[in-house]
Amino acid sequence: MASWYAIRARGTGAEVAIYDEIGAYGVSARGFLAELGALPEGTPVDLRLNSPGGSVFDAVAIHNALKRHEGPVTVWIDGIAASAASYIAMAGDEIVMPENAFLMIHDPAGLVMGTAEDMRAMAEALDKVKGSLVAGYAAKSGRTAEEVSALMAAETWFDAGDAVAQGFADRLIEPVRIAANFDIGRFRNAPPVLVEAVEAEADTGEQTDAAAPEVSEATDEAAEDGQAVDAEGDEASAPDAPQPPAETPPPSGAPPDPAVIRAEAIGHARDVIDLCRLAGQAQMAGRFLEEDASLDEVRTVLLAARAEAEPEIAPHHPQPGRSSAARPWGEIVARTFKLKG
Repeated sequence: MASWYAIRARGTGAEVAIYDEIGAYGVSARGFLAELGALPEGTPVDLRLNSPGGSVFDAVAIHNALKRHEGPVTVWIDGIAASAASYIAMAGDEIVMPENAFLMIHDPAGLVMGTAEDMRAMAEALDKVKGSLVAGYAAKSGRTAEEVSALMAAETWFDAGDAVAQGFADRLIEPVRIAANFDIGRFRNAPPVLVEAVEAEADTGEQTDAAAPEVSEATDEAAEDGQAVDAEGDEASAPDAPQPPAETPPPSGAPPDPAVIRAEAIGHARDVIDLCRLAGQAQMAGRFLEEDASLDEVRTVLLAARAEAEPEIAPHHPQPGRSSAARPWGEIVARTFKLKG
């Protein structure tokens, strides 16, 4: 299973690197918290961030664990700290940003399927989550909850200068080369200068300088000491540790329009949910969306599931006979799906 973080022991403390999406497609925050808790009390921590965010619940757990840590925590935003990653950054005693780095805050989002009560329950849960995030951003920045809430609702991007001016960061350093192995087009208001910077870096085919020297230094020191921080006290192998992100392939044309990408994603989700409901398998929609299955793949799986299903006919409740003019269920579903797709 892929890991989106690494924690390495160093001579003067520990380095924590988060260089990927948090939680969603890798290990949960549990492993992170176990390794962080294994550090000796008072250990200084350097947290290096270049992440688009991810699981808000994992981010809240990580933020709280870093706040509980006895030693000083310095956060270095090596490229991007967006969404949930920006909330993790707020746990730092000092937040340092290169002049060309970015920080983004926005409202939490979620996906729900079901009744009107399910929708209302999700809305209430998102409101509660936002309240917790607002408190963390406000505590660090010194801004009011109302100001922070408005900035989140607008999906606000801060360059390093703005972040320091608004209280979301403490210190500027020299610019670094930014690269990302994640798609920043997923965001609604990603700054054009950031999109261009990531694309330009991808065109060069070079590795980012954002954290490579620090990560290499940490790896060397850990090798010299013969140890690395691990939840079980074992040595951590280098191939399992996340490396500075690989560059995205160069785009073939103009940068994608975030609004178009968002609309396509929502449309695809609706189509998947509709197909599952038509097939009487509404509970399967979540799995299809998590796997990013195409509509053709969804149709194939649903038809196979329906073909394997056996009718539930109880002896004490005889069912009406099948009309000779009735069409097979598989033909009806296939025709419906063809029209829908």
